[in-house]
Amino acid sequence: MRPDPAPDPAPAHAGAGSAPSLRADGRTADRTVEHAGGRTPGRPDWSLARDAFGRLMLSRPGQPDAPVTPVRGFPITAPDEDIALIGAQGLELAWIERLDALPIETRRLLDEELSQREFRPEILRIRHASTWATPSHWEVDTDRGPARLTLKAEEDIRRLPASSLLITDAHGVQFLVRDTAALDKASRRILDHFL
Repeated sequence: MRPDPAPDPAPAHAGAGSAPSLRADGRTADRTVEHAGGRTPGRPDWSLARDAFGRLMLSRPGQPDAPVTPVRGFPITAPDEDIALIGAQGLELAWIERLDALPIETRRLLDEELSQREFRPEILRIRHASTWATPSHWEVDTDRGPARLTLKAEEDIRRLPASSLLITDAHGVQFLVRDTAALDKASRRILDHFL
């Protein structure tokens, strides 16, 4: 199994020479200052809504509405922090430091959009493994219901910080084990054969 010193990709950034991004409180900010300083409490001066086609739209004063896609900077280790709103041209139009700092309706829209984009079931229990060698067929219980996965190779189990694992099955679906110590004894025993 390969170690993973940096489990999450870096946050999406606008390219060089692009317009400055908006902070969650609506002010423009230099990226280095954005991460170094804290967020000033208050409502953002931008808003989110769905258009007639169901696309997530960013509305800002004095600018045309723009379709955006939310992208988590650190989807596993900090899923509710550092979220970029990326426009159709791939530029970052707004930056959100923390989801919980946003108005309830804005957060609901973002949670809805992110859950549609991301499919990463969390394994709660491993019920059965067909063999202790790979490829191995597993029957698991996840936060989205029972599932079957095929582990092609031990390298498809990636260690993450805080005793988490990311398991990629033969179809490319990623399953998360948030905390191996929280699994029941039988699940840990099965998992130990592959670690």
